[in-house]
Parts: sequence; structure tokens; C-alpha cells
Amino acid sequence: MASYQDSLAYLYSLQFFGIKLGLENIRKLLSRVGNPQQHLRIIHIAGTNGKGSTAAALAGIFKAAGISAGLYTSPHLHSFTERIRINTRQISESDAVELIEELRPHAEALRATFFELTTAMALLCFQRCGVQWAILETGMGGRLDATNIVTPELCLLTPIALDHTAYLGAGLTEIAAEKAGIFKTGASVISSYQEAVVMSVLQQRAADLQISLLEFGRDYHCHGENDFFTVSGGSFLLDDVKFSQVGEYQQQNFALAAAAMDYLSQSSLEIKATEIQNGLEKTCWPGRLEWLPNKILLDGAHNPAGAKKLAVYLQQQKINNVHLVVGCKADKQATGLISELLPFACRVYVTQPPVDAAVPIEEIVQQVREAGVAVEGYSDPLAAIQAALENRSSEDVILVAGSLFLVAEIRAFILREVNSLVITR
Repeated sequence: MASYQDSLAYLYSLQFFGIKLGLENIRKLLSRVGNPQQHLRIIHIAGTNGKGSTAAALAGIFKAAGISAGLYTSPHLHSFTERIRINTRQISESDAVELIEELRPHAEALRATFFELTTAMALLCFQRCGVQWAILETGMGGRLDATNIVTPELCLLTPIALDHTAYLGAGLTEIAAEKAGIFKTGASVISSYQEAVVMSVLQQRAADLQISLLEFGRDYHCHGENDFFTVSGGSFLLDDVKFSQVGEYQQQNFALAAAAMDYLSQSSLEIKATEIQNGLEKTCWPGRLEWLPNKILLDGAHNPAGAKKLAVYLQQQKINNVHLVVGCKADKQATGLISELLPFACRVYVTQPPVDAAVPIEEIVQQVREAGVAVEGYSDPLAAIQAALENRSSEDVILVAGSLFLVAEIRAFILREVNSLVITR
């Protein structure tokens, strides 16, 4: 049996094949291992921001109810095994090795991509573990995403915004159409809050397929205050849910998960309101609005829409004079992201996330300098966070944002022990 590092090296080598949107490869790959997706009850999630938080909340609810569930998300923070979870626990390194080595001959024959292989790994793992439900987060878009090979019982949509425009389209209408590509005949859809132009696309797609579309603000509602929030729908009310995360938009993600569980409880799932509430209260999603000791705030905001929601949180919490450590992948709208956060920054430390292609440091430095904010560039993310720690006063907040990869690097530096990422308290 190959070692974990050797198996991962092979898996990551598939990234050289790039991104190939389409279902032909994943269909062939899964057919070679018995089509495990056909033996699973599935909740499929698409959207731009909030997919992971929503998926984690669903997994937390299933766990609280004693219902076995598999969870497939991406990317990971620290360990590849975080991407595939059984009952909220990430699989072991040995499990990952077995799955990779079993699928490798088929992947090589088909020239499968990294995401196609990892999707097949998750579905095969879920079938063999005998989970009752599988929760799948799309990787990019929806219509041509490898996860769209499945036939779900329920589809969920988190807020849709501009991202991955090179692949999904330049405007919200085109991107919404790609996300709505996960809709299937016979599977209802529940959507979080959307811009009007997005909702119009979703409504038309649902009408074409003659499926029901439940909407935030019409079919279910959420409002919160401080550390508590209330979510309600046609037949349920969860009052004063103790919120383990922070941020209004995270409450909306959790509300979407609650609405999904309530919908399923009316048809094929035996679950109590108390179990839904218990699951929500125990779920956490590290790296997203996560406070570390010594007033360090991490957030994986990596596009302007995510940065705008982060800015709302900073404003609500009256957080100013922030020492901002930031870096972005090259395929992101870095200018818009930085613009959202600059009003809160007293000093900016620009660095590069540990990715193959990042926005050049000097490009962001110039934008910040033109805005009149003190700024320095650092080639090493750890040098950037160390400079922020040295320069800030004890009352100042350090914010790390712009890339989940950057957040992961600095989180590991601060916490040291990150081999296991717990998502339920």
C-alpha cells in the first residue's frame, strides 16, 4: 500500500490537468466502481459563498438526530481528509490512501481531474460506510460541476455573486443559470436570499422543470440579535437559537440548513425541532469569521461579495483600526475585495497566499497606498502576520482575509496543532 504522502502527491498531480467542466469523465469513472451515487439519498448545494457553512450545519443536525450522514466539501483548511467526513468526522489518512489507490487505475485511464477523483472518492466512501444521507457541495458552478452527476432529493442555493467569471460567465444572469443547473425534475429547491436578477433566473428554471422553489423572506425567515437568532417557516419555529458562529450572513446559512431539514421532515425524514436546534447550536465552521486568541480574526472572504459581508460584520461590531493581512489568488477580483475592507484598516500587510498563481504583492500595495493607508509587502505570509503582531497595540484587531489558503497558513502558525478540524462542539 502506498503511503499517504505518495497518494496525495499523485492526487495533487492531477491538478496539472486543470479544470475540465463536464460530466462525461465523472460518469465513466463512477460507472467503473458500481455507480455509488445511485445508492445515496443526497442534498446538493450550490452558490457562491456560504456553501461550506450550510453543509456543515446540515451535517451537525444529522449528527444531533443520530442519523448517519456523509459530508463532502472543498477546499480544505489543513488536511485533505477534511473534505470527506462521516458523521462530521474527517476520514483517516489510511482511508484516503485506500480510496485513492483503488480509483487510481480508472482515473489514469480516463485522465480524470483532481476534483473528479475526489468526488468519486467521497461518493464511494459514503456508499461503503452505509450513510443514510450524503451532503454534497459543488466545487464550481453547478451545471457542469462533477458533483452534478447525482440525483438529489433536495437542492439548496446559497447567495450567488460574481466569482469564477472566466468559467461561469461575466454577469449574474449567466452565473445564476450555471448554479441552477443542479436543479433536477422531482427535487425541490430552497434558496437563500438572492439579488432580484438571480431569483428571476432561479424561478424560471424551477418553472421549466415544474419543481417547487422555496425562497428566503417568503417561505422561511431568519432574524438575529447578538448571539441568538430565530428561524421560522411554514410549519416550524426555532426561537432563540444560541449561535456558535458570528455574523449575520452565517445565521442565514444556518437558517437555510434549518429550512432544508424542516422540509425533509414533512416528507421522508423523522427529525424533531429540538434536534435541528441542537445541531445548529453545536456546529462550527473554522476559518470563516473565526476569532483566535489575542484578537485575531480569520475570514476566508475571497471575492467582493464575501468581503462586503465581512465589512458589514466589522461595522456592526464597531471594529476599526484593523491591521489587515491580505493576499488573493490571481483569479479573484482583488481590487473590489480590497476596496471593501480598506475603510476599516489602519495598516495593511500584503502577502501572497500559498497557491500557484496569486495577485502580485505590488499590485495590491499600490492600490492600498493610493487610498492613503499605510502598507508593506511581504513575500512570506508568516512574516506578514509577525509584523502585524509587532505593530498593533493590545486593543487592535488583526484581520486575515482574501484567501482561504492564506487563512489556513496563518491559522496553523497561530494554533500549531491543526491535524484534526472539528466542526461540531
